Amino acid sequence: MDITVVVPLYNEEESIPELYAWVERVMKENGYSFEMIFVNDGSTDNSWNIINDLSKDHTNVKGIKFRRNYGKSPALYCGFKEAQGDVVITMDADLQDSPDEIPGLYNMIMKDGYDLVSGYKQKRYDPLSKTIPTKLFNATARKVSGIHNLHDFNCGLKAYRLDVVKNIEVYGEMHRFIPYLAKNAGFDKIGEKVVHHQARKYGKSKFMGLNRFVNGYLDLTTLWFLSTFGRKPMHVFGFLGTIMFFIGFIAAAGIGIDKLWALAHHVPQRLVTDSPYFFISLTMMIIGTQLFLAGFVGDLISRNSQGRNDYQIEKTVNLGES
Repeated sequence: MDITVVVPLYNEEESIPELYAWVERVMKENGYSFEMIFVNDGSTDNSWNIINDLSKDHTNVKGIKFRRNYGKSPALYCGFKEAQGDVVITMDADLQDSPDEIPGLYNMIMKDGYDLVSGYKQKRYDPLSKTIPTKLFNATARKVSGIHNLHDFNCGLKAYRLDVVKNIEVYGEMHRFIPYLAKNAGFDKIGEKVVHHQARKYGKSKFMGLNRFVNGYLDLTTLWFLSTFGRKPMHVFGFLGTIMFFIGFIAAAGIGIDKLWALAHHVPQRLVTDSPYFFISLTMMIIGTQLFLAGFVGDLISRNSQGRNDYQIEKTVNLGES
């Protein structure tokens, strides 16, 4: 199979038939064999019934229905798990991503040898309240990840070599950083393609709000830490703990030596416990010990928890038992 199209969606009943018809036309014009996996992320409208009806008429339409809304990353994770095409294309269901870009993305993977190609919506139809924070966020992501040729990490329109989606773990809200995840997994040939951004035709955006950008920075910090120290937490916690304990110990020893000198020379001096520096030194030693133990424990346990990607799937279509 040439292409798998993975479409995560939440309450997009109006656009689903039009999106499939558009994708199907592009695939037929270019002679691609394809499957289209719709991941219904707990929609409360008629989205699942439409997907189910499409699957009856088109065997290449497949569907996954979550019992509740989990988010875009879990939807992509489950879609990637079922993907079979040589190239996997992701796009949003709101018709803002143009299926006409698929041939160009496919060729960049299969002919130009890229592992991942991310779309770049150079001309956007989003409000300034969304575009300005997005630019700031992407500048930070480029700096932290070291992937300097991407302008938009979070563009929903992306193409992947099949090996990439089978070897990365998209969880939480890490869909924003899939290029970074791919790079950490050893897929470092990452490219970008300028793509057309269409104004939303139906409904309204599901991804507005300040918390989206705050959470994005927090996730970026987490991903940076895990990629840098995830396999060696002792290197950071143990180092910081040792430094803090050593400074605290030296300071406490200095206070003790000063007190002993005063006693030996019969110089009046207040009690050690009356000095605030004694308690500061003691606190630093305690915190240093705790950090060291945190690093030690971190080395003993795995950051991968069982069930982290255990999502409750209510139904599937054309994916075996439903």
